[in-house]
Amino acid sequence: MFTHTQDALFSAEECAEIIRLSQTELQDSGGLVGGQQQREIRRAKISWLDDEGPAAWVMQRIMGAVAKANREVFDFNISDFREKLQVAVYDESEEGHYDWHSDIGEGPIAQFRKATIVTQLSAPDAYEGGGLEINLGHKVMTAARDQGSATLFASFMLHRVVPVQRGTRYSLTCWSHGPRFR
Repeated sequence: MFTHTQDALFSAEECAEIIRLSQTELQDSGGLVGGQQQREIRRAKISWLDDEGPAAWVMQRIMGAVAKANREVFDFNISDFREKLQVAVYDESEEGHYDWHSDIGEGPIAQFRKATIVTQLSAPDAYEGGGLEINLGHKVMTAARDQGSATLFASFMLHRVVPVQRGTRYSLTCWSHGPRFR
């Protein structure tokens, strides 16, 4: 199986602090696909947290969760974390969503992604819709909505965020990297 869930990776207070840290950073409109704005594919605001400074503790926790899941589930050749932490905001006013996609693609970094970790920062009652779904081939798995829970999956797996119908969904995403899959 190429998925793993870790309950309570962050507390509710820690989730609120991650959201606060992300709001001090410049938020961009998510939706770039192949360098082009594709609002029919993705509607979200995103910001990036550095792995040094005030958000260093977040990255340390993520790295520990990825290492544990890799030992227990994936056994991928993971060598590093080349990208900053991404906080995404999917809001009802923009029908926030992200259509089916894989996190592996062309480009200098995406081709080396191994495992994706997505942490639920919002309380489950803060929004309707907005579920993270992962295509397992024979069925679709919906990720846990518990605040602070993390879902890990192989970066080559198709996944999406269904449109938010009410409220706002905040999530934290990070990718681990290593030699290209063969």
